[in-house]
Amino acid sequence: MTIMYFVQGFRQKGRKLEPDAPQAAKSAEAAIATAERLSPSRSGVWAYWANIDVETDTYDDPQVLLRIGTLPQGLGE
Repeated sequence: MTIMYFVQGFRQKGRKLEPDAPQAAKSAEAAIATAERLSPSRSGVWAYWANIDVETDTYDDPQVLLRIGTLPQGLGE
């Protein structure tokens, strides 16, 4: 298992939140810094980590590092 860090932003499109593609980060600190940098231009953004088994391409449930703004209901809760 490998720990990987990600950041994902969301843009408001009418009544829907459209997700950006998740961006990989090198560390928890880098993911948080990227989320904070993106937050002024997004409706919401979250940084998270997950254990990933690269051999079987399986992911554990994501664990939240930071949540900012409006995010889809239930995301990272």
